[in-house]
Amino acid sequence: MGFLAWIILGLIVGAIVKAVMPGRVGGGWVTSLVLGVVGAIVGGWIGSLLFGKGDLAFFDLGTWILAIIGGLVVAGVYGAITGRDRTTRAP
Repeated sequence: MGFLAWIILGLIVGAIVKAVMPGRVGGGWVTSLVLGVVGAIVGGWIGSLLFGKGDLAFFDLGTWILAIIGGLVVAGVYGAITGRDRTTRAP
């Protein structure tokens, strides 16, 4: 799958991450989308290392799972670094 396809997938994953982890990702939708793109690329890279596949298909369920897991991991790391937590969020 090409780099542009990972970016498109990452934008979708960013929206999913924002829905799943709303209190952990600060900065609004733009930050979530950027983290989704980075997470999708990281998830694809890790998946290619683990499974030995360099060309994951866009419509493959495994690709989406790897991208979502990568997005959640990157968003979690970002939340830990920036100190965003649901308990510190204003009502």
